[in-house]
Amino acid sequence: MRFSYAESMTDPAYYAALAQAAEEAGYDSFLVADSICYPKESASSYPFSPDGSREFLEDRPFVDPFVLIGALGALTSRIRFVTFVLKLPVRNPVLVAKQVTSAAALYPGRLALGVGASPWREDYEYGGVPWAGRGRRMDEAMEIVRGYGTGDWFSYQGRVFSLPAAKMSPVPAEQVPILVGGHSEAALRRAAMLGDGWLHGGGDAEELAHLLDRLRKIRHELSEQSGDIPRPSGDIPRGEREPAPETTEPEAGEFSSQTGGQEAAGAPRMPFEVHVISPDAFSVDGVRRLEEMGVTDVSVGFRWPYSPGPDRQSLTEKLDALRRYADDVISKVKP
Repeated sequence: MRFSYAESMTDPAYYAALAQAAEEAGYDSFLVADSICYPKESASSYPFSPDGSREFLEDRPFVDPFVLIGALGALTSRIRFVTFVLKLPVRNPVLVAKQVTSAAALYPGRLALGVGASPWREDYEYGGVPWAGRGRRMDEAMEIVRGYGTGDWFSYQGRVFSLPAAKMSPVPAEQVPILVGGHSEAALRRAAMLGDGWLHGGGDAEELAHLLDRLRKIRHELSEQSGDIPRPSGDIPRGEREPAPETTEPEAGEFSSQTGGQEAAGAPRMPFEVHVISPDAFSVDGVRRLEEMGVTDVSVGFRWPYSPGPDRQSLTEKLDALRRYADDVISKVKP
């Protein structure tokens, strides 16, 4: 089991000390949140807060993910950074590919790109991209980011993006894993077919068990298509992609299996990651139970993030909490 430290919407001056302390305490990853702006008016609801409200985000500081990763990477030597999650469809995927490859080249093996489709219509409006068809835009953007990460000539012909051949430098020696966040059927299928892992957004134990079971079944279906047997490590090939009918345009948020890049459907895959947020992560026995369910990474934070107003927890309190968890759980789970 690996352990991710989650802290966001706090004083930006805290991050350096928190990242260094998390690395020293034995955490494997540091989660990096993403939010572009806070609209004055919005009819959107947030799917992961208990009541769907968004007010907890107002005036909360969000440092750009790649700026924060660049700064914290220079102050640490081992800990991995996981974007949780980058709102990929509202961004230009070529520019995202440049940010990802640059960060990964500076800090080899220390970046995982967690991506998701923003629930806020306003993000798309401010980003100058349509809300409709965001599922297809997401799928194509993932392929584009992965394609440029090879350092080879890469061209793309999709329904959203059409890119002539180009290549990027520098790129990391090993590809950056792309992890998909979300609880919908589309998100689970996207994670299984196009991603290298899945990011859970929180919820109760029954819902988590259902999501893990559904993800497992989808991945097994894909493995059967490719003729391989699923392995515990999660290293399941991509499988054959069935193209969507040319006359069909996916509804907003749907998963589209049709892609337009150069990557082969059966390309080798890295081990599949499953990151969850669960009360079970706060005890040794609970961590063992999650491992038995196929979880590879648990994400832990030490304050309720959905309360409106400023973060009133001091840096000292944050450091004490992350170290106490490391002593009580991490040190007893890791060999």
